Amino acid sequence: MKRLSLLLTISLMTVAAFAQSHDVGSSSTRTDAFGNQKTTHRDRYGNVTGTSTTTTDAFGRTKTVHQDRNGQVIGSSYTSKDQFGNTTTQYQNRYGGTTGTSNTSTDAFGNTRTTYSSATGQRTGSSTTSTDAFGNRKTTYQNANGTTIGSSTQSKDAFGNQTTKQRASSPETSIWTW
Repeated sequence: MKRLSLLLTISLMTVAAFAQSHDVGSSSTRTDAFGNQKTTHRDRYGNVTGTSTTTTDAFGRTKTVHQDRNGQVIGSSYTSKDQFGNTTTQYQNRYGGTTGTSNTSTDAFGNTRTTYSSATGQRTGSSTTSTDAFGNRKTTYQNANGTTIGSSTQSKDAFGNQTTKQRASSPETSIWTW
């Protein structure tokens, strides 16, 4: 009986350890009158870790430039949309070298499924985003093996400004890795 209760206790502790979710940071986005967005990223302690600035051209293509906390460019991403609303994003490092891509498809309800790939085309992960009746979005991220590694919840205020909270299965996970 002692052995059984010890085994059950260890099993429950293991399940509880895997079920934990850690606050790893947040992002806040402001949109100007031209539709350009400036996002400030913060770690779990509220320290600024970097910014992202997104602009959209006349053809609907977006360019996002990512900077670290010191204002140094660490990379960029370019997104284009097809006639069905699906998007393709190419990620580049600070030198312009491609580091990966993502392809996003949208269903009739506005929910999205994104697949991420490395520069060599190897699948590195995926995410699924759903939107509730109030316009709040929840995204769940999986690694290449399909294991959930984190989530983010995005909400908007009355002015259209966004706040995103990130959670991860490991406290060491960075929002930059998503």
